[in-house]
Formats: sequence, C-alpha cells, structure tokens
Amino acid sequence: MSPANDGRTSGRESAPERSHLSACIIAMDEADRIGDCLDSLAFCDEIIVVDSHSSDATREVAGERGARVIERDWPGHVAQKEFTIRQATHDWVLCVDADERVSPELRAEIERLRDSGFAGHAGWRMPRCSRYLGRWVRRGTWYPDLQLRLFDRRRGHWGGHDPHDRVELEGSVGRLRGDLLHLPYRTFSEHLRTIDKYTTTMAEGLHRRGVRARSSDLWLRPMLRFVRFYVLKAGFLMGWRGFLMACLAAHYGRMKYAKLMVLQTEGERL
Repeated sequence: MSPANDGRTSGRESAPERSHLSACIIAMDEADRIGDCLDSLAFCDEIIVVDSHSSDATREVAGERGARVIERDWPGHVAQKEFTIRQATHDWVLCVDADERVSPELRAEIERLRDSGFAGHAGWRMPRCSRYLGRWVRRGTWYPDLQLRLFDRRRGHWGGHDPHDRVELEGSVGRLRGDLLHLPYRTFSEHLRTIDKYTTTMAEGLHRRGVRARSSDLWLRPMLRFVRFYVLKAGFLMGWRGFLMACLAAHYGRMKYAKLMVLQTEGERL
C-alpha cells in the first residue's frame, strides 16, 4: 500500500462533518490579562465576551482581537455564565475565564474533536493547572482540578451556587489530557481579598438555604482541609508554598463557617 493510500479515507464525502465552536468568557476589569486569554482561543469559530461594566480597557482589548462584546450588569457567576453561552451562535461552547489560557496541547485535542464533530460525548473535562507564587502547582487539591468547560449547550447549562459554579450536563463526559492554564491571582494580597469576598458570598448563600453552622465547623472542617491538601494530596512536596496553601485552604473553610455563624446570630437577634 502506497503512503498516499494507507487505508485512511481520502474522499471528503465520507469524512465526519466538522462542527463549529464558540468560546465564551465573562470579564470585568481584565484588560491586563484578557489579551493572552483571547489569543489562546484564536482557533475558535467565534469568541463572545460578556463584560460587567469594566472601568479599564477590557472591552476595547476584546474588540480589537475580534471578540463580540456584550456589556451587562453582574447578576452572579452562574447567571452570567449561563447568559453568555445562550448568546453563542454555535451549540458547542468552550467556557474560559479571563485569567485562563488554553495550552497548545489542549488546543490540539479540541481541534481534533471539532474536526470529528465532537463525537462520543456531550462534553469534556480538562485538567486545570494554576500558577501561584511563581510556580505551576501540580500537588495538593489544586491539581488536576478537573473542569467541565467544553460541552453541547443543548444538553447542559451552568448551575451550582455562587461563587462556585459548575456545568450540569445530560450525557456522557470525556476527559482531555492537555491543561487549561490558570493565573488566578496577580498578587498574594489579591488572593486574600478573594478569600474574603468568596467566603462572604458562600456564607450568605448557605444562610439563605437554611444551612446552620456549628462550633465544630470552626475547627474540624479547617483541620480536614489542611490534612487533605498537605498530607493526602502531597502538598508537603511543594515546600513552604505547600504549607502556606494548606493553611489558606483551612482559613477559607474557617472563614466561611465563621461568617455563617455571624449571620445566624444576627438573625436570632431580630
């Protein structure tokens, strides 16, 4: 058999139909990071950015790179992401945050899937690798941090509870090998501010749903989070960074339930 005819289909008529893919991003004040994100998504057939009234040049940067930009009030993580995928022209969507980038390996995998019509599954999870304090984190609970971001919106939607959204999908889910690269915090101070913001949102959501905190939540849950990150997930192999990250994981849990207890106490006084 000649190299030109090695058994693979040569005619276009029998090749799988290529699908189209929309990249969906939510953003606010991300002018310094969204450019690299959009560059990594240049292979997509369409890019949509929903911006929550940025005070910097986020919308201009996105528009210059060919994205369709929509400005909209911020209703919360889940609602904004759901709105974004419904604005897409194509049913297959790839949802990426402004502080994330598609690695070359992940891009190649997604392009192969697109060429095959995304056959086999209703969506795909991908590992997310975060950079923190100057290092890529591949230990602890931060990795592989599987994210379901590539899916058929006809069979899925964004759900969960703010700020921890998730895709809820009807159908089988595959797994990709290439990393979604994540640069979550510009500075250590930003990380601390994010913990304060997110734990407030989480506590308020738990309070609305009738969940009550106990005194044991202030010491048992943080201890378990520390042990899981530092010991069970080998965070200790990252040296001082691993110890610090384990402490912050424990701090996150403690602050969430401390704020919930405060809300309970304030409600009892009314």
